[in-house]
Amino acid sequence: MKRILLFVIVAFHIFNCGAQNWDINTLKKINRVDNSFVTGYSKAISNSEPYLAVGLPVLIGSYALIEKNDRLLSDAIYIGTSVAEAVVLTSGMKYAVDRERPFNRYPDLIENRESVSSPSFPSAHTATAFSLATSLSIKYPKWYVIAPSYIWASSVGFARMNEGVHYPSDVIAGAAIGTGCAVVNVYVNKWLNKLITSKTGLNFIDY
Repeated sequence: MKRILLFVIVAFHIFNCGAQNWDINTLKKINRVDNSFVTGYSKAISNSEPYLAVGLPVLIGSYALIEKNDRLLSDAIYIGTSVAEAVVLTSGMKYAVDRERPFNRYPDLIENRESVSSPSFPSAHTATAFSLATSLSIKYPKWYVIAPSYIWASSVGFARMNEGVHYPSDVIAGAAIGTGCAVVNVYVNKWLNKLITSKTGLNFIDY
């Protein structure tokens, strides 16, 4: 985990030195889309992220407990831990990188439409959205799950830029981190399952 964190921080600084103009110019174009429908959509999508990222695995887990469905419970654990990993990783990276929010750095260019105080890089909203979308897609690989999940996650990334609180590089990094957490967590849960089974004889995470 420390190696991943170090790699992303170094990659960010290299990218930031060479592509700052692209980052701010792209953000300006997205931020300046300010008709009432788009700004209202951005606000609604952005606000939906914490409720869905936390609420969906809790809802699945609660239903699984009521129905005593072990397989569904393992799905909820996998999805919930994938999201939690994205939250922990992005929270640590924010303060390690300590990137200034775009509306603070460029107050004459970027309009701020949301109150935030934490550092900018990476986008935690986007990371958790893509972690949720990817974990759902892995567990339920149907088009009617995959398509809406990634449309929503991509909309979260767009919304964070439209609100002026993240650069495109913040969003791209968040999407990569969230997707990576969901993929890596497949193998982490398999390892945990083997460990738990060897120690107790019980199979909690059934793949």
